[in-house]
Amino acid sequence: MASMRDIKRRRSSIQGTQQITKAMKLVSTVKLQRARANAERSKDYFTSMYDTVNSILKRVGHIEHRYLVSGASRKKAVIVITSNRGLAGGYNSNVIKLVTRNPQWEKEDLVIYTVGNKGREAFVRYGYEVKDGYNDVVESPAYGDALALSEELLQAFAAGEVGEIYLAYTAFKNTVSHVPTLLRLLPIERTEGNEEDAGKASAIMNFEPEDEEALNLIIPKYVTSLIYGALMEAVASENGARMQAMDNATSNAEEMIQDLALKYNRARQGSITQELTEIIAGAEALG
Repeated sequence: MASMRDIKRRRSSIQGTQQITKAMKLVSTVKLQRARANAERSKDYFTSMYDTVNSILKRVGHIEHRYLVSGASRKKAVIVITSNRGLAGGYNSNVIKLVTRNPQWEKEDLVIYTVGNKGREAFVRYGYEVKDGYNDVVESPAYGDALALSEELLQAFAAGEVGEIYLAYTAFKNTVSHVPTLLRLLPIERTEGNEEDAGKASAIMNFEPEDEEALNLIIPKYVTSLIYGALMEAVASENGARMQAMDNATSNAEEMIQDLALKYNRARQGSITQELTEIIAGAEALG
């Protein structure tokens, strides 16, 4: 059985850790409020751009365009959004698993563009081809950051270096629900309309300028907006996951402290009992 000194030292150590987890939970809660507000503000634009492009594609009928067909290259570019720090439960590992455990993908066919140190470290360790990461972006995402990443990927797609572009991130549903999501950016997937939309989808849409030029203008904005929206949701999800993880850690620490307090009291009681026994035995010996 551990001595009273050992138990006291361990309890003091856990109490110190608990103070840290409480502070981290408070910081994450404050950051979550701000990140959640930013994600909600950007979500309408994010969703509207996605719906608009798909609506256009349903109405133009069959059209050959470089952004609508896979390139000749077998390479797939995957943007993976993780965090720069850990202590966020399964937030980082769940996104990484979307890529590493995808049964339809081969490791040698993937080019990983990491946003966040944790993702970069993991994919380098697993032996993937990793491009220079945009690790600072996740601290405070801006539209310009999404634009720079979008332009780099579109250039690689146009040059035939990659044939498809994907986005792996964590979608923010609410404070306790965060969903790892894999989205194909290019070539754009045409969603099938339901029966109610069938008549609308068959209508001819005219463009000024021509349809190809219009798609050349709108699709880069579409890709940028999806990346930016994913960054906003990922930041909110990260802080939500960290807040939950720190809350669980604080609760676990409290349970451990209570258990150690019980053990300390038992050890103290045993020590007192032993001392009394020795005193009584000594008194009887003198008598």
